[in-house]
Amino acid sequence: MTHENDASTAHTKNARDWVKILSEYREPDTARSSFELAVTVGGFVLLWALAWFFMATSPLLTFVISLCNAAFLLRLFIIQHDCGHSAFLKNRVLSDWLGRALGIVTLTPYDVWRSSHALHHSSSGNLGRRGMGDVHTLTVEEYQAKTPVQRLLYRLYRHPLVLFGLGPGYLFILQNRLPLGFTGHAKYWVSSMGTNAVIFIALAVMFYFGGVMPILLIFLPSTLLAASAGVWLFYVQHQFEDTHWEAEQDWDLHDAALHGSSHYVLPSVLQWLSGNIGIHHVHHLYSRIPFYRLPEVLRDHDILASSNRMTIRQSLQSARLHLWDENHKKLVSFGQAKAQAA
Repeated sequence: MTHENDASTAHTKNARDWVKILSEYREPDTARSSFELAVTVGGFVLLWALAWFFMATSPLLTFVISLCNAAFLLRLFIIQHDCGHSAFLKNRVLSDWLGRALGIVTLTPYDVWRSSHALHHSSSGNLGRRGMGDVHTLTVEEYQAKTPVQRLLYRLYRHPLVLFGLGPGYLFILQNRLPLGFTGHAKYWVSSMGTNAVIFIALAVMFYFGGVMPILLIFLPSTLLAASAGVWLFYVQHQFEDTHWEAEQDWDLHDAALHGSSHYVLPSVLQWLSGNIGIHHVHHLYSRIPFYRLPEVLRDHDILASSNRMTIRQSLQSARLHLWDENHKKLVSFGQAKAQAA
């Protein structure tokens, strides 16, 4: 595999050129995938057992362990995510059934999510196809055309307490219970209702053996924290100042993937726990690459390692951006939009 030593040559590649290069990384390794699954499931089960063990003697310790377990729950979602892209196992049938099993733990009906996530990949950055599998974003002009009540509702939706606090819990605990957007197809109802039935049985077993405390101290804390972390990661992957949005007639899938997805630079531990999902520009350029091979791409291609880099500090600043400015091609805050209008 050729290392990109000549940065000037690398810069001449357009987004479509990268697709052929990245196809060399698409094959999953069965042994590595099995190891990643075993380590993640093992860690999740171990922390669940420890939390249950301390429940009678130290509810506070149980709660803290459950919060730590949110990291392994998030990593299970990343594996489910790779199954949805046929990137985790070579056998598609086995991959889908693994995804369905993990969807019970992550409270996410696999077949419904896979379809909505495919729509996200096929329309990310397209102003004419917003609304499915993305963070709702208005343009400055659209926002200014809204009524005062509509503006208030949008501002509430984009507030961090809603977007990363209340919203994730609603999404995973309530919204995921119905195949919203796909209600006309029987297979999505089967996916949703089948997942719901197994979740209900699991919760009933928890209640039978431990009462309400395992649900309150173990299940809910890990689920809600993992949901918030997942929504935050999804947000910063596409919501940054110089992201890429275009009107439908000017939109290009590969340009949107390369320029509209961030490279979220995290400490090694957080990168491992988040399944390298911060290397999102590479993932969107070629979604069939297993998550554990994404760092390999950056090692081999310096230009991709230096593209769209976002630090944790920069990501916190992006939470203050709310509207797409079509004139200046960047995300702006409500205050910046108001100043421009004045």
